[in-house]
Amino acid sequence: MSGGSPRGGAPESGAARGPAGGAPESGPAGGAAVSGSPGRGPAGGAAGSGYPGGGPAGGTAPDGVCAIILAAGEGTRLRPLTERVPKALCPIGNVPLLDRALERVAALGFTGPERVAVNACYLGDQVVRQVGDRAHLSVEPGAPLGTSGGVANLRDWIDGRGVLVGNADSYLADPQAPPGPDIAALLAGWDGRTVRLLGQPITDPTEPYGFDGHRFAGFSLLPWHYVRDLPVEPAELVKTVWRPAEAVGELTVVPFAGTYLDTGTPADYLAANLHAAGGGNLVDPGATVDGRCRRAVIGAGAEVHGTVRDAVVWPGGTVAEDERLERAIRVGRDLTVTVGDPLA
Repeated sequence: MSGGSPRGGAPESGAARGPAGGAPESGPAGGAAVSGSPGRGPAGGAAGSGYPGGGPAGGTAPDGVCAIILAAGEGTRLRPLTERVPKALCPIGNVPLLDRALERVAALGFTGPERVAVNACYLGDQVVRQVGDRAHLSVEPGAPLGTSGGVANLRDWIDGRGVLVGNADSYLADPQAPPGPDIAALLAGWDGRTVRLLGQPITDPTEPYGFDGHRFAGFSLLPWHYVRDLPVEPAELVKTVWRPAEAVGELTVVPFAGTYLDTGTPADYLAANLHAAGGGNLVDPGATVDGRCRRAVIGAGAEVHGTVRDAVVWPGGTVAEDERLERAIRVGRDLTVTVGDPLA
């Protein structure tokens, strides 16, 4: 589910060009930050997490609660990027979204197939390979079941527990807390009876998707008695759980103070990558860069011989010497998705 009103997708095109400005460019001799070693991203490779900081942060998950990461969606608004990989495996800061989500719940103590599950459907074989033995897997046949149907399909695995549900496509970052502790307030002091949503204040009074003046920010906490009778059919939690709970006074919003983007559109996906880069360059050590980069994320095995600015080059992507890639995402040699100003 998107945390806000949908934003339009971007057309497929050649390399974008745009105005100059911003931070100094880094050339081939240095100036670019180096990213952590990524896990298996869209280009394949070894399983495991590449999230900065490594594995679990020693958290202890509450008794009687499990976690589910929803990774079955088609990512239609991100096409053509998601024609090649599922949305959950699109990299942010050179780390697949799914790995980021799994590391966040692992830092809270949700690790292994008994405590965390991942659902898969669209290009599900890629999700299954990515997860490996890190979580219980629920592969949905046919079309995705949506957020509600995906949880319902895991009812036997949940088996009476409360459920922390996270969307794999959610990008969260809080400068005051690392991943995991940044959403720990969602679990703190929970009574096991009410529905909780992570939320951010709505600044636009016309926004239609609010809960108590907040928009959903990627994670919710559901009691068993709301999960128990969910039908295994395509449906969304906003209709089957959140709004019904709100109507009877059983929904609480827990504010999230950091940055949240649902990465569902090319503009938000690019903005999340540039945020992960911290205003500079994030270059995988396996990339070759002898061109110029400014506010760029460059993936493993990528080759940058031209100019990259406010842009992302996926693992294995190429920017030729005579190219200028700006406000865009490059996949391979010839797929470029351009967007408007990602910070607007």
